[in-house]
Amino acid sequence: MKTSRLHHNCINFNIRNAFMNMQLKHGFDWGLVRSFLAALDHGTLLGAARTLHTSQPTVGRHIAELESQLGVALFERTGRGLIATATALRLADAARAMEAGALHLASTLSSVQTQTAGTVRITASVPVAVHLLPPILAALRQTLPEIQIELVSSNQVSNLLRREADIAVRMVRPDQSSLIARKIGTVSLGAYAHGSYLARRAPLRQATDLLQHELIGSDTDPAILRGFEAMGYPVRRDAFAFRSDDFIVQWQAVRAGLGIGFVADYRARTDADVVRVLPGLLKIPPLPMWLAVHREIRSSQRIRAVFDFLADALAHVI
Repeated sequence: MKTSRLHHNCINFNIRNAFMNMQLKHGFDWGLVRSFLAALDHGTLLGAARTLHTSQPTVGRHIAELESQLGVALFERTGRGLIATATALRLADAARAMEAGALHLASTLSSVQTQTAGTVRITASVPVAVHLLPPILAALRQTLPEIQIELVSSNQVSNLLRREADIAVRMVRPDQSSLIARKIGTVSLGAYAHGSYLARRAPLRQATDLLQHELIGSDTDPAILRGFEAMGYPVRRDAFAFRSDDFIVQWQAVRAGLGIGFVADYRARTDADVVRVLPGLLKIPPLPMWLAVHREIRSSQRIRAVFDFLADALAHVI
């Protein structure tokens, strides 16, 4: 056991020396390490490039340069993407330590800023970004015109720890201890259909009647299937006549009269021709809405101003 631990420590020592020598000989280029970690996390140059908001060839050049400077191969290139070598996996811990230090430095610099002018990057799910945030952000611009907003519209949870966003609107509570999260409220849900669809189909009188109708649901997301199961009506994926993982597509399908979909009430209120079915009979648990920010950058006056504005405004529209 002692020999194994000693061997492991020697490896880590050599890795640290490799990074130090690279910095001394070539000058520190944090971009190389960021590209390495992104490629390691995503397994493809394209995925890494999207995360870093750069081009695929740039990430490829960064990795090749890092391999050249360290004198080791970090990835095996395959038709399906990148496979990390054993050396890359050992380097990962040291690289992430460097990343943590760089992010801490950035957050420290941000926290000492007292001015509100600048950019705040917000991430939210597609429905929230499309339906809820635009009027709120218009009001924010009127109140805080010196702040520019970047909005990441994605159903994927962006990583606040790596500053992919400054503020996140999430439907699940963040579990990282370094994040501060405030519960804004809950988003109520219902089953909805366009009036034209209901006019040509048999009326619904009880929850089981849903199974005799054209249903709109997700393609790969099992959330709606789990909801049916929780109500005591286990159904399979083929119970849905129309399937899409894009919530905006689902909403437009409801509006087009394709069938009955499961929609947030705030979204259904935007079209008077869309009607709630089985009101009072179909009980769908609401979703919590959380606003999250990294603990260290919460002290930034600019981010705090946007965070507080969003918290107040969202609580009044959901």
